[in-house]
Amino acid sequence: MNTDTIKVDVIIVGASLAASAAAKRLVDAGLNAVALERKALPRHKVCSGILSPRGHRFLIENFGPLPREILHEPTSCRGVTFHFPSMISLPMDFHGGPTPHLNRMNADYWAIMRSGVTVHDRTTFVGLEDSGKDVMVIVLRDGKPVMYKARYVIGADGPKSPVTRCIYPDYQKGIPWFMVGQKMHAVIECPLDDDYFHFWFHPNLGHYTWCHARNGLQIVGVGFPVGSKTLSKAHMNAVEYLEKKHGVKLMDAEIQEGSSHNFGPSLINRYIFGKGNVLITGQSAGFFNMLAEGMSCALHSGAIAGEAVVEAIQRNKPVQDIYRSLVISETQRCTDQWNPLKIIFNNPHEADFKAEFKRLSGKDQQKVVLDIWRFLKIYAPFKWGRQILSQSLIRLLTGKYSSDRWL
Repeated sequence: MNTDTIKVDVIIVGASLAASAAAKRLVDAGLNAVALERKALPRHKVCSGILSPRGHRFLIENFGPLPREILHEPTSCRGVTFHFPSMISLPMDFHGGPTPHLNRMNADYWAIMRSGVTVHDRTTFVGLEDSGKDVMVIVLRDGKPVMYKARYVIGADGPKSPVTRCIYPDYQKGIPWFMVGQKMHAVIECPLDDDYFHFWFHPNLGHYTWCHARNGLQIVGVGFPVGSKTLSKAHMNAVEYLEKKHGVKLMDAEIQEGSSHNFGPSLINRYIFGKGNVLITGQSAGFFNMLAEGMSCALHSGAIAGEAVVEAIQRNKPVQDIYRSLVISETQRCTDQWNPLKIIFNNPHEADFKAEFKRLSGKDQQKVVLDIWRFLKIYAPFKWGRQILSQSLIRLLTGKYSSDRWL
């Protein structure tokens, strides 16, 4: 099979936020990098779009002021409100003020263009071979095979990452997968504050239930282990609960979208960072915050991957050693956000749960703790659920993070 061969310093697979951050570091260092995207850009992205404060800071510091066209309406989010079965609600403002509500189609395209990287869209990754000296990458572009030769490859191609499957064939079979879906409704009545992202700690609603306003509609989202239920059933249960308990009255859904996500690595501290000259970053590596906000850790871990490549070239050192050393801070930050004991006793998030919790009466504090415990018990039927609770206690008491056989 005859193919064209394109020689570059670095190939980035993906053109989302992790890819944009990695690309920015590489381009700023003067490296010749190409980002591969299988869809035509700009492309749709399933995402709530609520960015965290540190993600907001990263975008401004690295890409400049955010233009209006990359934002939904409302254009910002003031914070997050936790709701409990006892009907206690805790609104928590983000540290540093409101954060952007990103339109991912426009925001991702803006970021990848601002990075200065060369983008080859409509280009599908097929496979790679790492010789130890360079990496050969095979893609399909408009149905035709094309070959790239690069010093390094960065996989930033999302939870179902083909790059990850290529170098870790069994990895995706051994981690917990969740179906996450959201439906968008015209609003009849909604007492929930539009300035906040609303999240429910409720065992009868499932593992992950949220609601917030977007462009005149109300998003109701649900998340649950793949295979445990259907999106329609889980969503209907959430909508009925919101009407009964919170007075939220909605029209039938106008838009429905969903995708599967690898919550598993961040839940049980099982990340992957690649092999040889191939780095894995963003959600491909397992970075995903507790409220399913993966954008901030994608940006930071992507930048770290780019920095590792630059440093490896400058120092003539193995890129994996450098990347693993640099990325440990992001690993700890992400894992701590899922640690229930950290949430109760420390403050791993960018909204002050402890401060709001302390404002409650002693009786209401007991109710919230009991509600959280009942919520955590929904993990009990799952083998990885026991790992979450045991590792949470170990990390809280010792500050140590488990080793990972995939590393």
